[in-house]
Amino acid sequence: MVTEGFGAIPYIPDLHNLAFDTLVSFIVSALLAILINAEAQAFMATLLGDSRVDAKDRFHFNVFFHLSLPGSICYLVGGFGWPKPIDLDTTKFAYPRLFTVIVRFSGAIANILLANIAASIIFVFKSLEIDPLVFLMVAGVNLTTAVYHLIPIPPMAASTLITVWIPQKSPLAKQVLYYSGSFLLVAIFLIERTTGEGIISPYLNPLVLKALGLLVR
Repeated sequence: MVTEGFGAIPYIPDLHNLAFDTLVSFIVSALLAILINAEAQAFMATLLGDSRVDAKDRFHFNVFFHLSLPGSICYLVGGFGWPKPIDLDTTKFAYPRLFTVIVRFSGAIANILLANIAASIIFVFKSLEIDPLVFLMVAGVNLTTAVYHLIPIPPMAASTLITVWIPQKSPLAKQVLYYSGSFLLVAIFLIERTTGEGIISPYLNPLVLKALGLLVR
């Protein structure tokens, strides 16, 4: 991992050496990543046919309603995370499996778009010789979130390529799948952080760094 003015990418808070401005920038960036990921999924689901008469449970733009406990913990131990699952009625989709995959990946795509916007602001700030700390963090955290959604473990987007083929006849089955995958991810990255041994991150961090290098020069 390399440093880009504010710490390592992917950024993980160091409890023994916390800088207040860096920590605040990270928290803001993580909240933005969660919000844009969740609302993008809600928008895509509506666009593809799963519209709701009262969509306040989706389009409230209040990030605290989107927070997932394991997803939030994973930001602290792994530098990435996820929102609460956006409820889908796949019977309203013309192509249920395909559209479900599209909806889940739309969150990660939105994270990439937000990172691009942050990179444009960074370019302007650097031209004006203004410290772009917050926007560097926004770009880094959102790119990390997007790339790590390639992990094929629920609730990451790539897992949908597998789970759409598994019959899920009850809400309980969905909950079990969600929480088992969520806490497995937290456990993996907690082990990585405490032992220093890479399990998943060595394969994905180079992609994050490559993407950040293309956006931020």
